[in-house]
Amino acid sequence: MKILITGTAQGIGKAIAQEFLNKGHEVSGFDIKDSSIDHPFYTHYKVDISQKDKLPDIEDVNILINNAGVQNANDIEINLKALINITEKYGLQDKIHSILNIGSASGHTGSEFPEYCASKGGVIAYTKNVALRVAKYNATCNSLDPGGVLTPLNECVINDPDLWQEIMAETPLKRWATTEEIAKWAYFLTVENSFCTGQSIVVDGGESINYKFVWKD
Repeated sequence: MKILITGTAQGIGKAIAQEFLNKGHEVSGFDIKDSSIDHPFYTHYKVDISQKDKLPDIEDVNILINNAGVQNANDIEINLKALINITEKYGLQDKIHSILNIGSASGHTGSEFPEYCASKGGVIAYTKNVALRVAKYNATCNSLDPGGVLTPLNECVINDPDLWQEIMAETPLKRWATTEEIAKWAYFLTVENSFCTGQSIVVDGGESINYKFVWKD
């Protein structure tokens, strides 16, 4: 199938692209940075997805994965508005098989930077909107909402022993996901899944269900 993934230069997006390439799919990747992916079935577009009028023309996308995102800088513009523009341009057409938006557990809990949480909360609502609109093509649209993932963007806390210990205390499985684990979820929800739609799948090691109950002995 013909796959379009945003944010493929590193982290989750790169891992998802490699997962699809390993399975024999044709992948196009968007990123503001250059890509290190070297594969005959991969085409890289160096593009700022917030610039709607400069998006390249790519027809008949079968699977669209909106992965590109930022944290605490232009969150609404990139994480939500650009995601909407990408989806409206490439996803709303009769060759589409599935759309996946990479959200965040913070969109459910609100426990991060204000605009980041707001942008990811918007992704959850927009996912439901798109699911209704692509159903006529027998296509699905879901969001995959990770908690902590071992990516370069998170190294500032991963490499801080005190912060890492505090984070692990709030994470029942006592670890964060690898990018490869998230990529496998992305593949399942877009290729193998054919009936789950309009849903937000939280993959966070149980962090968002943890709570502290304080009471008198």
